[in-house]
Amino acid sequence: MGEKVYRATVDQRRQAADVLDDLTAVLALGGVTLPSVEVDWEHGRLTGCYLVNLGSASPSALLRVVDLLRKGLRYERLTRDG
Repeated sequence: MGEKVYRATVDQRRQAADVLDDLTAVLALGGVTLPSVEVDWEHGRLTGCYLVNLGSASPSALLRVVDLLRKGLRYERLTRDG
């Protein structure tokens, strides 16, 4: 990666790393571990677009993620609609 691209993508790299940390922390609070979640640094290095690869997960882990998302959406609707 050239120096110009490196400097231009510093915010994207930081954002990808931060959101990965946030995601894993929130999922851990919900009792979920995604074993192969990671930032795709190679893709970012080649394209300047940093993606978070959620990787493989067991159906039971994904069922828990779906459950947490549904509960969060219900809570959001309740607090929004009063």
